[in-house]
Amino acid sequence: MEERMYLRLKARVKVRHPQTLVLKDVAQIIAPEEWINDLNQLPVVGKKHANSPIVLEAMSIVSLIAKKYPDADVQVVGPVQTVVWHDIKKQPMKPLLFSLVWFLLFIGSALAIMNFHEDVSMLGVHQKLYKVITGVTVEHPLWLQIPYSFGLGMGMILFFNHLFQKRINNEPSPLEMEMFNYQDNIDRYVALNHRSEKGNDEEHD
Repeated sequence: MEERMYLRLKARVKVRHPQTLVLKDVAQIIAPEEWINDLNQLPVVGKKHANSPIVLEAMSIVSLIAKKYPDADVQVVGPVQTVVWHDIKKQPMKPLLFSLVWFLLFIGSALAIMNFHEDVSMLGVHQKLYKVITGVTVEHPLWLQIPYSFGLGMGMILFFNHLFQKRINNEPSPLEMEMFNYQDNIDRYVALNHRSEKGNDEEHD
């Protein structure tokens, strides 16, 4: 009689160095209790995998399970592919390079803000607003410009949801969402264009 089990692949897996990946590293599985430990330790990718991403197909993993347990009825739920990435250890940034990048970003963002304000004539808006409120015409309405400048900075902090290394709340920032979408697009591209890794071939490496 066939024993039913359920397999759900993870969309993405990162490994720090070449290692033998077992089933529990790349998938969640529900199976009969007497099989679960052996299934979790079933090798799906050998140690000699390259630094380039590897695409694991659900069908190749089902084939491995079928060889070990011919009576298993494997039901695949969720993603049918998982992308294995080699997580390269990041090198600490050198102080001089960090200072140069910070300086360039600071100057670039400052110029972008100033050009935007010049395009929309923000000074003229403040002058008119000051005259509407007080009835007096001034060249530099500082009591409007100074709070506006602080508010602009606070708005950027709230928008990006970070104050240096500290997160303000648990919601993802727009930058994090863009990075997530970028990584998701890379994963889908790799899954469609990269060679599929056959688990049974790697098992013998």
